[in-house]
Amino acid sequence: MRCPYCGFEDSKVLDSRPVDEGKSIRRRRECLDCSKRFTTYEKVEETALVIVKKDGRRELFDANKLLNGLIKSCDKRTVPLSMLENLVTEVEKELRNSLEQEVSSQMIGEAVMQRLKVIDEVAYVRFASVYRKFDDVSTFIEEINKLQQELAASKN
Repeated sequence: MRCPYCGFEDSKVLDSRPVDEGKSIRRRRECLDCSKRFTTYEKVEETALVIVKKDGRRELFDANKLLNGLIKSCDKRTVPLSMLENLVTEVEKELRNSLEQEVSSQMIGEAVMQRLKVIDEVAYVRFASVYRKFDDVSTFIEEINKLQQELAASKN
């Protein structure tokens, strides 16, 4: 690290601590030439995660957009916000761990529905109805029947 005072290219770290909720590190340094102290910050540079929509459009992943959709699905349900935030964090972590820069919206939707099904069945059906674009009542009934069969199989 170059000293901001004398320009010397080497320094020693005196103190390090996480800041910004662990998203970056603050380092207190001392120049090995002029002995002056200065502070630096290190932050992980995340690569952009691009979502490929069903119609081929591409947009940056937005965790807040996903969270807002989940909040709408859980309207008047007893699902804590923290649980939904954890769900979004898990899905985002899964997407980033896949090491793909472009991810299909279908992959995100399926990952969300898989987790939401365990949290709240009604919220799951609401989310699925928007995500899968249910056209009529029979589609709702099919999804509910499929959910009931899965729940019965998991109890056995």
